[in-house]
Amino acid sequence: MTTLKNFWQFITDTLRIILKGDRLYYAWVGFLVLLIAIGAAAYLGQLNNGLIVTKMRDQVSWGFYIGNFTFLVGVAAAAIMLVIPAYIYDWEPIKEITILGEMLAISALIMCLGFVMVDIGRPDRFWHIIPLVGRLNWPQSMLAWDVIVLNLYLLLNWFVVTYLLFCAYTERHYVKKLVLPLVLLSIPMAVSIHTVTAYLYNGLAARPFWNSAILAPRFLASAFCSGPAILLILLQILRKTTKLTIKDEAIFKVAELMAYTMGFNLFLTAAEAFKELYSGTEHMVYFQYLLFGLKGHTTLVPYAWASILCGLAAFILFLVPRTRTNWVTLNIGCVLIYASVYIEKGMGLIIPGLTPDVLGDIYVYRPSFTEIAVAAGIFATGFLVFTLMLKAAVPMMLGEFTISKGQPPQAVPPREV
Repeated sequence: MTTLKNFWQFITDTLRIILKGDRLYYAWVGFLVLLIAIGAAAYLGQLNNGLIVTKMRDQVSWGFYIGNFTFLVGVAAAAIMLVIPAYIYDWEPIKEITILGEMLAISALIMCLGFVMVDIGRPDRFWHIIPLVGRLNWPQSMLAWDVIVLNLYLLLNWFVVTYLLFCAYTERHYVKKLVLPLVLLSIPMAVSIHTVTAYLYNGLAARPFWNSAILAPRFLASAFCSGPAILLILLQILRKTTKLTIKDEAIFKVAELMAYTMGFNLFLTAAEAFKELYSGTEHMVYFQYLLFGLKGHTTLVPYAWASILCGLAAFILFLVPRTRTNWVTLNIGCVLIYASVYIEKGMGLIIPGLTPDVLGDIYVYRPSFTEIAVAAGIFATGFLVFTLMLKAAVPMMLGEFTISKGQPPQAVPPREV
C-alpha cells in the first residue's frame, strides 16, 4: 500500500511540475499546442473529405506520412547507441544520460503511431491493428509484426523511464536485477523495430527499388547516425539550460560512433546504386528517376544529390577528430546528417519505389498543405511529450524534487499560552 501511495504522489507531483514554468517554457508549450491545433483541424478536414485532400493517388499510395514514419522509427531505434556503451561496456559518462535517449525513443514512437493513424483511409477500422483486440493476421502479416514490435518497444521504454524516475523521486536506488535485463532487451527490440519496417518494404517483390536484401542494414546504419544527431543537439541545449552534468567525452564518444555508422550507411547506399546502375537492367529506371530524372521529370533529383552531399560532408566532419570535437563543426555535422537521412529515408525512399508505376506512367507527387499541417501537428505532439517528460525528469535526476522535498511543509502547531 505504501508503494501505491508513493506512486500516486509521484504522478500528482509530476503533474504539478509540468504545469509550472517560466515565460519561455509557457511560450514554447503554447507554440506546440498551436501547431497541434492546426494539425488537428487539418486532420478533421481529411476525415471529412477523405484522403483525396492529400496528393496521394493510386500511383503513389504512400507519401509524406509514411516517409516520416519510416524516418522516426530510426530515431526511436537510435537509443541503443547510448545503451550499448553504457551497459555493455559499463561506460559511466554515457550511462548517466541513457534515460534521455529512452525518452527520445518514447516521443519518436508516439509520432510513429500518429503517422500510421493519419495514413489510414478508414480510421474507424483502426481497431483491427490493436493487439488482442483486432484481427492482426499474425504471423502472416508483416504489418502485424510491425505493430507488435513498435508497441512492445514503446511499453519497454516507458516502463524503464517511469521506474527509474520513480526510484529517483522516492530517493532509493533502482533494482539492478530488474533494470539491466530490460535495458539489454531494448537492444534487440530496437534492432527489430527497424528491421521489421525494412521487411515491410523489401518483402514487396513487385517493387524492385525496395526489393533488396541490404535494405534492413541500410535502415539500421542510417538510424544509428540520424537519431544520435538529434540527441547530441538536445544534450547541448540541456547542458546550457539545466544543471544536468553532461560530460564532453560522452558527446564526443557518441559522435565517434556516428562517424562509423554514417560511413557504413554511405557504403551500403553506394553498393546498392552500383548494383542497379552497372547492371543496366529494367529495374535501373527507379534509381534513374531518383538520381538523374526520367522523361523530363526531375523533381527528386536536387533532393537526392543534396542528401548524398550532406551525408558525405557530415561523414568527413565526424571522421576527423579535430572537427568532431569542435562544437561548431560538430553541430553543423549533426544538421547535415539529419537532412541527409531525412531525405533518404523519407521521400527519397518512398517516391522512387512507386515511380514510374506498373504501366510506366510518372505521377509527380508533392505533399499537400493538409499533409504538411497534419505532420506539423504530429511532430509538435512528439516535441510536447518530450518537453513535458524533461520538465519532470531533470529535477528528479538532479535530486531537487523528491518525495520529501516535494511534499508541502507541515503546518507548525500554535504555541500554548
